[in-house]
Amino acid sequence: MTETLTSSATTPGRPARLPLLDVLRGVAILGTLMTNVWIFTSPGAEWAVLSDGQGEMSFDSFSAAAESTMRLLANGKFLSLLTILFGVGLAIQYSAAERRGEPWPGRYRWRALFLFAEGTLHFILVFAWDVLMGYAVTALLVAWLLTRTPTARRRVMWWAAGLHLTLIGLLTAGLLADGSEGGAQGGAPLPREVVDLYAHGGYLEQVRFRLDNALDFRMEPLLSFCLLVFLFLLGVRLFRAGAFGSDATGRRIRARLLAWGLGLGLPLSVALSQAGPDLFFLDRYVAGPLMALGSIGLIGALVERVRRPGPLLTGLTGVGRTALSGYVLQNVLCVFVSYGIGLGLAHGLDESWRPWWVMGLWAVVCAVLMAGSTLWLRRFRTGPLESVQKWALRH
Repeated sequence: MTETLTSSATTPGRPARLPLLDVLRGVAILGTLMTNVWIFTSPGAEWAVLSDGQGEMSFDSFSAAAESTMRLLANGKFLSLLTILFGVGLAIQYSAAERRGEPWPGRYRWRALFLFAEGTLHFILVFAWDVLMGYAVTALLVAWLLTRTPTARRRVMWWAAGLHLTLIGLLTAGLLADGSEGGAQGGAPLPREVVDLYAHGGYLEQVRFRLDNALDFRMEPLLSFCLLVFLFLLGVRLFRAGAFGSDATGRRIRARLLAWGLGLGLPLSVALSQAGPDLFFLDRYVAGPLMALGSIGLIGALVERVRRPGPLLTGLTGVGRTALSGYVLQNVLCVFVSYGIGLGLAHGLDESWRPWWVMGLWAVVCAVLMAGSTLWLRRFRTGPLESVQKWALRH
């Protein structure tokens, strides 16, 4: 059964499970789909991100305002939250190894390499904008940094933040100086053959297209590597500071995250999104992480007020406990629904159905994942892919 949010399973020699982390992971997984669902359902799908973008913010009509609001809430925010939580997971793994008296990184190297292999398969077979490969590489570096002194980790963390902000600033300055209408998301016309590939092409053709354009599709992990390092280390610091506990310390830290994260991040994100596509990088990679920190505080405050978990909270906890399986499954479902190799709704539905059917697809996939994970965990302790990972690492 899924653990409730008022109690957590304990095992002798192990600390109590932190229920809030499962909820946050569930929110992060479903939140990343708020961004990705627009990619799956756009003409040109994965390539559209690099070509004519995913559309500009518009509030000229009710439907345009609904789509823009959803994009605004999703862009970079939940990806940053997921990255922070990967850092938290790394800190938990380190603590477990320390309790058992095992060397570090030790077996964790194999865990990270297995994650890289999973991400590679996911990139090739399902979704070009996979995040797992970048997380695996970052995890190997941060795992080593956990063996260094706190001072060394702090220096690396802030150096990574400084380099990231410098890079984003230079990219933004270049876009502003260029003055092209394409902004950060390209500007070249979307090739008709790419649109046809996702609308009518075969599965193996799509796989070959990802492989042929692998460097372009792997641009984001390269571009955001310093941000990944910073957020991983930030997750470690937040975990060790007790930010996810149910005690007074945890509540105090989360209150600060809520005030500063949303107080600065939300107005900054709104302003940047309205200022035009040239500021896309600032919104996604600067305002996004700020709002991710604020969301930790907000979700923590909401969870604290729940006396008895209902279907929503139970479902989010289930998705959080099966996060890897849920992340892959949601992308598989969107491929099946959107591309021509499946139902082909992305090109089969009239444009007048947009954005409502896209938002409906997101809601349905979320419901499937929450219900499916809850039922799965009634019989099994971990998700399907998590079980495969554990089995592989034992052999």
